[in-house]
Amino acid sequence: MTCKVITNVVVFTVDRTDRIIKNGTVIVRNGLISAVGKKEEISIPIDADEIIDGRGQMALLPGLVDSHNHSSLMRGVAENMRLVDWLPVYDLEHRACTEEDAYHAARLSYLECLKNGTTTIMDMYRYMHRSAEAAGELGIRVHLAPYAADVQPYNFFETARDNEKLIKTHHMTQNGKIRVWMGLENLFYCSEEMYKGAIRAQQEYGVGIHTHGCEQEEEEQTVIRTFGKSTIDMLEQRGILGEKTLLAHCVWVNDDDIKKMAATGTNLAHCAISAAKLGCGVARIPLMLKEGVNVSIGSDGVIDNNSMDLFQEMKFASLIQKATNCDASIMSANQMLRMATINGAKSLNMENEIGSIEVGKSADMILVDFFRPNLQPVFWDEDETNLLWNLVFAAKGENVDTVMVQGEVLLRQGKSTKVSESEVMIMAQRQGEDWMRRREVHKKLTGLS
Repeated sequence: MTCKVITNVVVFTVDRTDRIIKNGTVIVRNGLISAVGKKEEISIPIDADEIIDGRGQMALLPGLVDSHNHSSLMRGVAENMRLVDWLPVYDLEHRACTEEDAYHAARLSYLECLKNGTTTIMDMYRYMHRSAEAAGELGIRVHLAPYAADVQPYNFFETARDNEKLIKTHHMTQNGKIRVWMGLENLFYCSEEMYKGAIRAQQEYGVGIHTHGCEQEEEEQTVIRTFGKSTIDMLEQRGILGEKTLLAHCVWVNDDDIKKMAATGTNLAHCAISAAKLGCGVARIPLMLKEGVNVSIGSDGVIDNNSMDLFQEMKFASLIQKATNCDASIMSANQMLRMATINGAKSLNMENEIGSIEVGKSADMILVDFFRPNLQPVFWDEDETNLLWNLVFAAKGENVDTVMVQGEVLLRQGKSTKVSESEVMIMAQRQGEDWMRRREVHKKLTGLS
């Protein structure tokens, strides 16, 4: 039996009522939350192994959920490009990718995520048995959806057979922290038979399906010209819409598409910064939320976002909607926090396990130090506080002090407890330089130089 106590903290539960506890205590037993409440109402157990005292200067939040990410060591190498021009350049990364590349990409990416307060990642990448290895070293929770494709000339990605093998070998390993999904790149990379195979695997193994929705208007018009239907209509025809499906992006969707997503319970990973940076546009998130679509937040990885800080993502995703809709009242702080936590958990079919600070859930939580200039001062009006707004619109990943998954402390005072951060970065630098050299060879071979 292990017992941890987190006390003298402001608890943002993100429960059904978004309860905030001004001076709270949370007790964790064997990796699960066993008590949540006001400090004066909860006694500290005599068998506590560790007491973490927030000193009234820490906010306790559910761990953030990055519901769409791509591990990579390629940061700042494919810039100022529209999506249609960017994709062939991005493909060079995968043409050159090796197992060792994927391993070091995962280690660096997962470390960055942890240091920014992300405890769960949906990662779509290559050689994902190595991603699982990296996640095990760091202790983070990951959902693995291999980049899979079978249409020429994209057969350098993973196969459906590779994906099923990964399910058999790694799904629900590391005490359930590793979960494997069926991954599909998109309609142009994957045949109809591949979609059928994903559905068969979903039914056989009970796993989810993760794929890309439409990002750019030109892409959507190409889908309509090629297939005679919208992307969402095609995904419906291929049978994958549903509660165990997570779509990324969906920037260019019509009203009927949104209604179909809502009616089928299909989940969305919204990647606002990536969409803006690639010139794709602004997804119709307020309407999607109004129609009942479960919308979560994804960073989309470093090659097209440059950052995996979900605090940045929450702020930008809110502000871009306020600006483009000319409505300052939409996409509030509590809505954004829910999208980054409990909505993300629901996107991954884990809303009963993570995403909020409630008794019985896994202790996937983060402590944010708000005794910092960018988060001060803090005001209270009974149970209401400006701290919520400060966290969403002023916090940065560097404000994160402590991170735990299943009650295990993975980050303490901003530093990993599991790995040497300098070793991870040194090896990533070495591997990244070698990868870039190999990538340049493919660039010349494909005529992109």
